Amino acid sequence: MSSIAAVVLAAGAGTRMKSAKAKVMHEVGGRPMISHLLATVGGLDPAKIVVVTAPGMEAVQKEVAPAEIAIQQEALGTGHAVAAALGSLKGFTGDVLILYGDTPLIEAATLHKMIEKRRAEKDCAVVVLGFEPDDPAEYGRLVTDASGNLTAIVEFADASAEERAVGLCNSGVMAIDGAHLAHLIEAVDNKNAKGEYYLTDIVGIAIGNGLTCAYVKGEEEELLGVNNRAQLAEAEAIAQKRWRAAAMADGATLIDPDTVWFSHDTKLGRDVVIEPGVFFGPRVTVGDNVRIKAYSHLEGTTIGEAAQIGPFARLRPGAEIAKDVKIGNFVEVKKSQIEMGAKVSHLSYIGDARIGAEANIGAGTITCNYDGFDKFKTDIGAGAFIGSNTALVAPVKIGDGAIVGAGSTISKDVAADALVIERAEEKQKPGWAKRFRDLKAKLAK
Repeated sequence: MSSIAAVVLAAGAGTRMKSAKAKVMHEVGGRPMISHLLATVGGLDPAKIVVVTAPGMEAVQKEVAPAEIAIQQEALGTGHAVAAALGSLKGFTGDVLILYGDTPLIEAATLHKMIEKRRAEKDCAVVVLGFEPDDPAEYGRLVTDASGNLTAIVEFADASAEERAVGLCNSGVMAIDGAHLAHLIEAVDNKNAKGEYYLTDIVGIAIGNGLTCAYVKGEEEELLGVNNRAQLAEAEAIAQKRWRAAAMADGATLIDPDTVWFSHDTKLGRDVVIEPGVFFGPRVTVGDNVRIKAYSHLEGTTIGEAAQIGPFARLRPGAEIAKDVKIGNFVEVKKSQIEMGAKVSHLSYIGDARIGAEANIGAGTITCNYDGFDKFKTDIGAGAFIGSNTALVAPVKIGDGAIVGAGSTISKDVAADALVIERAEEKQKPGWAKRFRDLKAKLAK
């Protein structure tokens, strides 16, 4: 698949999104739509990628780096947008894919098919990607001859009743012979009701020049164009369905797949079990034989082999969970290393900390890592035991094998193998509670 270039059209403002963000920057699985597309295109090892944006779309330009940027100064149609990229493609005679930044679900295999079809015949100048939706609605139609060659793309508004009966629709995605691209685009005019330059016109222009055009079919769901929030949700659902299927095919068990939500970059080992309601944010890697229990939320974390997480656990960015660790219910871990075999079983917050191997953290333990201005580290040694309802005021170090008594507030370092208890003196007043109740009852009469 050598000698391929891609032109990605991304200049649309996306007004139907009702957003300050450019349309292509809205995310599917924690990643901007245009980045999904570029990752797919990158799998073809293209010689060049040109992204066409409107003026002032710096966020898009930054996201797509190091792709070349072409600016479409005015929104005058798809043909006009491709024309903006011609300067970047000067002298390029390979195959040029025309793609759209708001179609994040297109698959590499489909793009391969288009390139192969374009190269199958010497005079084939354009290959259009078509699809057959359940409801063709007002999509443009692909018109073919008896031999199956593409003869025209007809917009719905201009189509005859016979053409509207055709079920093969235009996705807008094309593969074009780079040797013909410039003169085909330059021949497009704007003599139409909208005064725009339509990319679809190049099919008729190519045929008029004695060249041929063809089509290949893709699946409807991979060609979904996202123009509003409802379609964004639809794209998310399709992507999640793909990722769930891939996870199970690779050896993970999803007890209730439809309730598990992945990020685009989630990595799961084999024999991982994921219970219902688990959410993966970006940058999560899970080792073999891990069980993630129900309703846990993970992002920016690595989990070692045979660890147990949850239920109702939250692992935030920088959480590094080693082999055989147990993170229990209602435990939050942030920017901390939990070493092999350690246990944080329930109702605790561990932030900016190191928990040594085989240490045991009791219920209600809090690492007090923030003083209102800066963050500080808590270091808990191997084999240490932290009693329930302990506050560890960082910076503080608990030595290997030390024991901290329940209910303590610890602000000074504790030596290895020491016992530390920090509690106010207990006082009892016999009979006080009964006298108090009797007084309250008397006052209430």
